[in-house]
Amino acid sequence: MVEATMEGDELRTNGIDYPVAVRIEPQMEHRNRVTTFFRFFLALPHVILVGAPIALVTSAGWSSQDGGGWGWGSGGGVLSVVVAVGAVIAWLVIVLAGRHPDALWRLGAWYMRWRVRAAAYLTLLRDDYPPFADAPYPAALEVARPTEPRDRLTVFFRIALALPHLFLLWVLGIAWAVTTAVAWVVILFTGRYPETLYGFALGVLAWTARVECYLLLLRDEYPPFTLRV
Repeated sequence: MVEATMEGDELRTNGIDYPVAVRIEPQMEHRNRVTTFFRFFLALPHVILVGAPIALVTSAGWSSQDGGGWGWGSGGGVLSVVVAVGAVIAWLVIVLAGRHPDALWRLGAWYMRWRVRAAAYLTLLRDDYPPFADAPYPAALEVARPTEPRDRLTVFFRIALALPHLFLLWVLGIAWAVTTAVAWVVILFTGRYPETLYGFALGVLAWTARVECYLLLLRDEYPPFTLRV
């Protein structure tokens, strides 16, 4: 579990030393029940553009393959295709030249910042409607540009190296979908998001963002296996 405690109005977490960080101003009390009830539909424009978090996407795919059960998520968005093509081009350039084209790195970082804001809204971590593209929002992704030359070997095997994380995120995605559904019901009846479930959701979102940045070649450091933020 992610270790989190409340002090006043701030959620305290045990930080980790990794160059990709998710920062969210916690919002557990006095939640908007109306927008919570219609959250998926309100978030749909963002989901269409940047997709749902990979943890929720994998859980949805697993459920559909069995022909039963349920999963909450959506496939990659329209912009996800553009960013994926950019990542493939960047992969070739890095493997051959050891550098990541600046425009492609900035595109990936811009896309991931948007995804984190959309994911925070979709999964009920915030009630504020997220902006389209870059703008101030109480949920943010911080990722630093890596130094060059890049690590060509780990870039070459990037998808294979990420497989252990993808499997764990598949499992966590199922749990995240369930806890988000529970939180949705609790918010509708009480107007608050349970603190323990909030900490877990934040931990999965942070883990997901680190892995997605790793897959998009924004960083070469191997992501940690942890729910700590």
